[in-house]
Amino acid sequence: MWFILFWCIVLVALFGIGGFFMFRKFLKVFPKADGKSTLDWEEHYVESSLHLWNDEAKLLLNELVSPVPELFRPVAKQKIAGKIGEIALAEKAKKIDFDLIIRGYIQATPKRDHKFLRKKLNSMEVDLAPYEHLF
Repeated sequence: MWFILFWCIVLVALFGIGGFFMFRKFLKVFPKADGKSTLDWEEHYVESSLHLWNDEAKLLLNELVSPVPELFRPVAKQKIAGKIGEIALAEKAKKIDFDLIIRGYIQATPKRDHKFLRKKLNSMEVDLAPYEHLF
């Protein structure tokens, strides 16, 4: 009886945790006041800036998202690429360069992950002084 009760509690907890993360994803799909959702804007910025990306920029982006667990890597990559595209289009950049990638990477990363972000950038020997105001 205790075994069954234990597993019922574990299943309810796991369903609750899974539902929480599914609900967060669901909220990103809701349209904002302008009629587009957060995910729509990310996709728009990626598509609009696709011609600005070269092979070196894509390799750098792949290197930056390498610490992210493989299951979540495509989502992180999409979010970071969307932010980089947004910055590039706002600044009317001719191409995606190192500076744009680092700034977009910092801005797209949640504050709680900035410790890991700094660690990754330090391992890549990137000078963080010009980007300190973004943290």
